[in-house]
Amino acid sequence: MPSPGVAAVDRALTILAAFEDAPEPMTLAELAKRTKMYKSTLLRLMASLQEFGYLVQLADGRYHLGPTPFRLGAVYQRNNNLHDRVIPLLRQLVADGTESPSYHVRHNAKRRLCVFRLDSQHSTLDRVEAGMLLPLERGAAGRVILAFDGEKGATYDAIREGCIAVSFGERDPDCAGLACPVFGSGGKCVGALSLSGPKPRFTRDNIRTMTSLLLKAAIRLTRTLGGPTEALDNALSASAEDARPARRARR
Repeated sequence: MPSPGVAAVDRALTILAAFEDAPEPMTLAELAKRTKMYKSTLLRLMASLQEFGYLVQLADGRYHLGPTPFRLGAVYQRNNNLHDRVIPLLRQLVADGTESPSYHVRHNAKRRLCVFRLDSQHSTLDRVEAGMLLPLERGAAGRVILAFDGEKGATYDAIREGCIAVSFGERDPDCAGLACPVFGSGGKCVGALSLSGPKPRFTRDNIRTMTSLLLKAAIRLTRTLGGPTEALDNALSASAEDARPARRARR
């Protein structure tokens, strides 16, 4: 479906988007292949992007993102005050011994953006970094976002009921993840808190412990964002109930 906006702007943004998952700077030929644009068109559009600092051309002729996207990202974080609200919670999760915590928001119809990420105190296999775009339909955080955005199906009904999603090997066969929603004003899901790491460490007992810690963090963040915590409170109570038989069995 074509965009209702200005074609030249759409093409310029397509060029910038081509760098999102590029591991290294790209040549003009590589950009043409990724964007499916003629080189002549690319050169005209990139001249404007370079003028405003969105792109830079390196000495070897390849292109990379310039400083302007970083500056705009800093403005976004400053204006939304997310960093000061989320990072302390992620640090506390790490201190509590969880797997690597992160915070994700919806980017578009198919992808989510990892806004913040910290590594755990354990070795980690999952290659997730702040700024990465990841699929919505794979991974616990993506499924949480889809569920609370109204996606239909028994899987999403269960996530809405329990406020928790668990995934094993969906994005990476060696990794697992655990996620829950964060709510903002009006009860809208504004993001997902997630824990991820090597699949063998996601045992039943570890998942139970991390679920409790993750829900408590989501409740605190939801409160700071002015959102309702009833669903998360209920999920935390249910998690505590589930843990009691396990404790009695070990005695």
